[in-house]
Amino acid sequence: QVQLVESGGGLVQVGGSLRLSCTASGNIDDQNIMGWYRQAPGKQREFVAVILTGGTTDYEASAKGRFTITRDGSKNTIHLQMNNLRSDDTAIYYCTVRAISIGTHWGQGIQVTVSS
Repeated sequence: QVQLVESGGGLVQVGGSLRLSCTASGNIDDQNIMGWYRQAPGKQREFVAVILTGGTTDYEASAKGRFTITRDGSKNTIHLQMNNLRSDDTAIYYCTVRAISIGTHWGQGIQVTVSS
């Protein structure tokens, strides 16, 4: 059973920062991809950032330069440092883990609200 636990969301003003964290547990392949997606009210879920086991990262265009995804060594724990937040970053953020043997799993989601 794969479980993902997210933390770090909350309310912040425009221009502020937040750090999201996610830990995946269970029988997960050593080689995997973890990342973050988000869903704003009335919109579809969209990609934010991913990080591979080896450290390779990828970002959605609006996140580049403002968000940084990192990984705790060989642990299945990731962080998303979000700086210079904008009102359109307001969304529920979902952590995900994907690997060959387990497919894709999602966390429950965590609210990020950016107020102007």
